[in-house]
Amino acid sequence: METDTDSEPYVRLRTLRQLHQVMADMNTARSLADTLQTVADGIVNGLGYELSCVNLVRPDGDLVVAALAGNSAAEALITGRVGSRDSWERRLGMGEAWGDLRFIPHTEGWVLDDDDVPQWFTDGPAPRFEDEWHPADRLFAPMYTPGASGTSGTSCGELLGVISVDRPRNGRRPGAWGREALQMYAFQAAIAIANARLRANMQRALVRLEREQQALRASEESFRQAFEYAPSGMAIAEMGGEEQGRILRTNDALCRLLGRRASAMRRYAFADLVHPEDIGTLLRTSAEGGRAELRLGRRDGTYVWVSLRNSVVADAADGPRFLLTHVEDIEERKRRELQLAHRASHDSLTGLPNSAELRSRLSARLCRRSQSLPAGAADSMDAAFERYDQFIEGHPAFDANGHGYAFGAGPGTYDTFDHHVHVVAPEGEHDDGTKGLAVLFCDLDGFKSINDRFGHNAGDAVLIEVARRLGGAVRDGDTVARLGGDEFVVLADGLGRADAQDLAVRLRNEIIQPIRVDGRAMRVGASFGIGWAHCGMTADEVLKSADERMYIEKRSRPRQHRRAG
Repeated sequence: METDTDSEPYVRLRTLRQLHQVMADMNTARSLADTLQTVADGIVNGLGYELSCVNLVRPDGDLVVAALAGNSAAEALITGRVGSRDSWERRLGMGEAWGDLRFIPHTEGWVLDDDDVPQWFTDGPAPRFEDEWHPADRLFAPMYTPGASGTSGTSCGELLGVISVDRPRNGRRPGAWGREALQMYAFQAAIAIANARLRANMQRALVRLEREQQALRASEESFRQAFEYAPSGMAIAEMGGEEQGRILRTNDALCRLLGRRASAMRRYAFADLVHPEDIGTLLRTSAEGGRAELRLGRRDGTYVWVSLRNSVVADAADGPRFLLTHVEDIEERKRRELQLAHRASHDSLTGLPNSAELRSRLSARLCRRSQSLPAGAADSMDAAFERYDQFIEGHPAFDANGHGYAFGAGPGTYDTFDHHVHVVAPEGEHDDGTKGLAVLFCDLDGFKSINDRFGHNAGDAVLIEVARRLGGAVRDGDTVARLGGDEFVVLADGLGRADAQDLAVRLRNEIIQPIRVDGRAMRVGASFGIGWAHCGMTADEVLKSADERMYIEKRSRPRQHRRAG
């Protein structure tokens, strides 16, 4: 039986209430950037879509991804990227017209995979019924500048931007009411964005007027006090010209946070202080209302995680002049996040990398292409590389450096398979001088009897000690991982066949030394299998090879000799 809360009138009333709230949020945002983000958030929070993206028309006519909500990986991948106007016009001319909306079903959308419009890729099962949403369906809501209304009630002005949505939470393509709600929302969003731009222009005009009337002294003093005595870090930086980004002024809180004097801070730009891995994040941060989380360098050489928010101090006559940056310490929150990430990738008992992390590290060294060449192939290598260079030039699946990307693995993921140092392995049973990536599979001998006789606490103590000994016996940069139970794996790069065999002997000698637990001396043995990784293999294939060699080695020794190593 349908309840009152499931009835169509109630659903419409509830949706109207949500629309009212998100539209109110849009019109109270302080800046254009906040308005754009609020528009994206409103689609997710108010209209029942899992993903939303606001593409804003730039002065040159192309559209830039200005805000995204619902998926942090997609946000990091495409925010700030630009799609050409021609590609967008093509999209808005395809598919089915739902009023002012444009729906492109998955049966047609495949032709758009190679255009230059930034987009994310979602996975999911094929639809089971007619109106079920397909992961490759696309729905766009154009936004037009306010003007004379057409028959649909929407604006007929110039294109202001496009809202793209994905994954309705109910799993169905929107019906008549859902389409009307999205169209109404896009109309109101266009008004809010236009108003935000108007407010920005008005603010610049007021600043110029107050400067001409020499009435800024009081406000400057107020700003100075708010700036100087703010509890979190504040900075003013140069915008434009050769001094772009140079820090002009900092408050005491920021100097304390970074351990640097105010006079010293004026020698830097934020790009000089940011961690090298976070440069891209800084560059992607929009100056007008931009936000980012990144690391800044302290004087002692350490880095601190901060939340960085920007706003523009504008000059109406000359355009944007200064960047006001608010810096908040988020080191503790980031530390907790890193701890959670570490727990997910490491064994809780021994602290070693777990099976998933081991496979990730091993896969990072491998690619899908084998190094073996068919007979006679060497004579045509120059021609092959020339054809390959011609193929990748300008191909959308490759970047400017010739790296290839495979997006099918999920949003924001890619596999680099060009400019790759291939992993090779020694040939034959004798050491031929080749250095490769050795994979040592270790299984403890006699461990089960310790668990059976002395209990799992004693067994855990033995595993912890074995992990410690293995970690202390390998080089920096080698990986020691626990697969589970009493199985361990060592990844050691740059070894020849004899080197790997010597390493296995050293590790076995470390393990077989007595282990004291609760006053008792316990001993376990170890069987090692040595596998070799090379490109063309998967991580599982490499581990299986080493595992099989370990069992061959285990069976080759008499049972009574196994615990002794």
